[in-house]
Amino acid sequence: MSSGGALGRVKPAALTRGTVVELRDLFHATPARLKFLRSDRAEMQAIGDVVKRLAMAEPAIGFTLKDMTDAPRVTFRVEAEQGELFSALRARLAAVLGRDFAENALPIDAEREGLRLTGYAALPTYSRGSAVAQYLFVNGRPVRDKLLVGALRAAYMDFLSRDRHPAAALFLDCPPERVDVNVHPAKSEVRFREPGIARGLIVSGLRHALAGAGHRASTTVAGATLGTFRPEPKCDTPRVYQMDRRGRDRPAPTTLAANRDWQAPNGFSENQPLWEATPSARVEPPPEDTQGLQDRPLGAARAQLHENYILAQTRDGLVLVDQHAAHERLVYERLKRQMAETGVARQALLIPEIVNLGGDADRLLDRAAELEQMGLVIEAFGPGTLAVRETPAILGEINAEALLRDVLDELDDLGDSQTLQSRIEAILSRVACHGSIRSGRRMSADEMNALLREMEATPHSGQCNHGRPTYVELKLGDIERLFGRT
Repeated sequence: MSSGGALGRVKPAALTRGTVVELRDLFHATPARLKFLRSDRAEMQAIGDVVKRLAMAEPAIGFTLKDMTDAPRVTFRVEAEQGELFSALRARLAAVLGRDFAENALPIDAEREGLRLTGYAALPTYSRGSAVAQYLFVNGRPVRDKLLVGALRAAYMDFLSRDRHPAAALFLDCPPERVDVNVHPAKSEVRFREPGIARGLIVSGLRHALAGAGHRASTTVAGATLGTFRPEPKCDTPRVYQMDRRGRDRPAPTTLAANRDWQAPNGFSENQPLWEATPSARVEPPPEDTQGLQDRPLGAARAQLHENYILAQTRDGLVLVDQHAAHERLVYERLKRQMAETGVARQALLIPEIVNLGGDADRLLDRAAELEQMGLVIEAFGPGTLAVRETPAILGEINAEALLRDVLDELDDLGDSQTLQSRIEAILSRVACHGSIRSGRRMSADEMNALLREMEATPHSGQCNHGRPTYVELKLGDIERLFGRT
């Protein structure tokens, strides 16, 4: 036992199982630290965050957190999980982060040069408005390391806009001699002996898992769609419909013969078909050979709504596709594949641009090979000075000095830079937008089905270039519940 920093004598404390550690008057010997504490509520939230991270790191151990400030109450409790690594971790993450995360997260298991990455990462359409759902662990220890955070963001860079953040719980295991855990007083930051290997493992592992998800979008998209529907309010008095009202356009009903010459307004005439296609809702009869397409993930096209949305029927529900957003993603992925096959075209500057960066020039020279792969060729031109000789042709005329300084700023912030790649991909995204099917264009049934089949075969087609979903899937059971049929 210790009191105020002075060790006391050891006392026996028999327990049937486990260990109990009791802390009282934590800042008794250092009252100055008491002044820097926030409110009880804020400190309790911080403690809860620490316990939740520990619980995620050890799924086989149960955790209970009690708030003893006022009336004692349990604020967090999880039971020990059983089963193998991924099933136990998935159950623990569902208990800590919620079932939505577990249902929309992809298992991660990758290895490179003695480092192993495991855990779960959410689909891009299950993104957050801030980085509050990012949990990173190194050898079982929760960390908040900017290198790992930067790698996580880089892995999702091509799928999310800058104001959206991925959700993930990642565990990086490596030999202790290859990582320094004592670079921060709270051990929340680490330094790797080979940071490039750790970063590359996270980026490649996550992108491989996201590519394997194909066109899949998160289930929360359908949940949000169903949430926008509102049931018809119940009313004690019977409703009076327009066709039953007396108005200036319709005389009081007497007999059928008396009303024989009266014509109902358009939409209520008995001579009108029950439903008539309009420019905003166009339906083509499905050919016989499309019936089997209902078993495909995105079903068979049945209608085009408002010349922008494709309505498809699956075996157990329906799918609503944003034709412009979906085709934009397909064109974008096609352009990226072409660039990966042919490389980034470069244009040589007639007169090299000389940029003075002082001591930061050496940092860029160390990454000259990486920059050259992206179409930017630099070389030393005296102390602290670089010469830019070639730039990516797709960017056109650029300010080389501003670009290099942006790269340096990102290196300082995240430990790596994706500035050049992001600019190139932004151009490709813009080209894809102009080359995709525009809103308002009518499509035939064959064109709509061809678009659905290409979406099924193209990775990442479940979200547009900005991370928004390209389609919504509603199950038949959900639709029936909307109409109170279950």
